[in-house]
Amino acid sequence: MKKRKIELAVISDVHLGTYGCHADELIAYLNSIQPKKLILNGDIIDIWQFNKRYFPPSHLKVLRKIIGMASKGTEVYYITGNHDEMLRKFSDTSMGNFKIMNKLVLNLDGKKAWIFHGDVFDVSIQNAKWLAKLGGYGYDLLILINSFVNWCLVKMGREKYSLSKRIKNGVKSAIKYINNFEKTAAELAIENEYDYVICGHIHQPKKEVYENKNGSCIYLNSGDWVENLTALEYSFKRWKIYHYNHDKLSPFFVDEDLKEMDMNELIASITDKDVHIEDITKDFFGEEEENMKPKSLDDQSFSQD
Repeated sequence: MKKRKIELAVISDVHLGTYGCHADELIAYLNSIQPKKLILNGDIIDIWQFNKRYFPPSHLKVLRKIIGMASKGTEVYYITGNHDEMLRKFSDTSMGNFKIMNKLVLNLDGKKAWIFHGDVFDVSIQNAKWLAKLGGYGYDLLILINSFVNWCLVKMGREKYSLSKRIKNGVKSAIKYINNFEKTAAELAIENEYDYVICGHIHQPKKEVYENKNGSCIYLNSGDWVENLTALEYSFKRWKIYHYNHDKLSPFFVDEDLKEMDMNELIASITDKDVHIEDITKDFFGEEEENMKPKSLDDQSFSQD
């Protein structure tokens, strides 16, 4: 089957390296599209909870697929998030079609799109990172429990159920936080004359027009690949939210030519030089935590670039 050609695809909050990540479904989605640009909007690799004992082959295949897409001409932008904040020290690094950055501004058919992960709005992360990490482990445990519950439900012939979504949608403080997050992002975008503001972080896929006395913008959130399995797509001057569970096409599996290539060959194909995955892994995961502090977000301007 032919792949869908689209201008731009945005995915975020994949959380590779955790039990909640739906890597197989993400591979199927990536194999169904042929985007000119692929935006990875933060928390792709969960370095906070990275465990060398748990990084299944399907998770590695996602990385291979992304690098393979870059080697075939897709522009890949990796925007850092809080769970992969260690990569912020590599900000503005470029390897062929693969670029790492903290935020991105794109011109889409004469309109400006402002893209960033969104953790900069999260006070708990900025001021009490240890507490945020503890919450992350609790969330991972909830996902494990949810996986067992869903296994039982499938055995009984019933539909799967998301405990985390139920909690988020039922707790007033969570609803208030999400509403404040969206409102803050939209108001800053309007203030700085952006037409679109695109975030991740809160695992809530959304497309909504926001207006105030200063103007309007479209707020978009790509959701996640843990609870919602969603992405944003842009083509023909329009945005849509892709829902894997509702919009999935016939499954696409890993490209035959990619099966024959290891990670070192894939990286070399987009950089034109010999780079070893072991060296990159050492750079990412081999240092002590105190030596892995990211660049401060205080000196990052969130005004118009």
